[in-house]
Amino acid sequence: MTDPLSTAAGAAVVFAATNVDDIVVLTVLFVAARTTGRPRRWQIVAGQYAGIAALVGVAAIAAVGLLVVPEPWTGLLGLLPVALGVRALLRRDDDEAPAVVGGMAGVAGVTIANGADNIAVYVPVFRTLAPAEALVFLLVFVAGIGLWCAVGARLGGHPRVVRLVERTGHWLVPVIFMAIGVVILVGSGVVGHLVDLLG
Repeated sequence: MTDPLSTAAGAAVVFAATNVDDIVVLTVLFVAARTTGRPRRWQIVAGQYAGIAALVGVAAIAAVGLLVVPEPWTGLLGLLPVALGVRALLRRDDDEAPAVVGGMAGVAGVTIANGADNIAVYVPVFRTLAPAEALVFLLVFVAGIGLWCAVGARLGGHPRVVRLVERTGHWLVPVIFMAIGVVILVGSGVVGHLVDLLG
């Protein structure tokens, strides 16, 4: 096994590089929790852990050859945040930010959709890890999720962020979710793949 500190540093880099966009999602969710009460703060944290755990689980299974992850079709998961954003926009109340996600399952779903492309990174990384190194990665990921949630909660409680969402949240929050979905769809290459199939 390589040096545990080096392994932990590598795990931290992998986690941060593949989940930096989750900060935006978490911030929006924590603002929604603060202004509408939905989802609850514990549901955001639990959903984030569940979503990342699902992504890591799929990648680990794929890494040992027991599952073939269809690329770029995982990008179709980008339709989930788009649909949530559209639904929230249609249900919007001009006086408050809509609760785009209502509970833990919704948070987990958005986390999985937003991180579907992470699997492409995790699979080759996990294939190279010894069991002890994989454990270090898992521990770092657990700590990373906690840190990400703390940062999202801090940003989501910042007075300027809260005021911004209170003024514009009825359209801003749904648009952010739709934008995240579009980025997932386009970035995964699934749109080009569909065009090729239909062309």
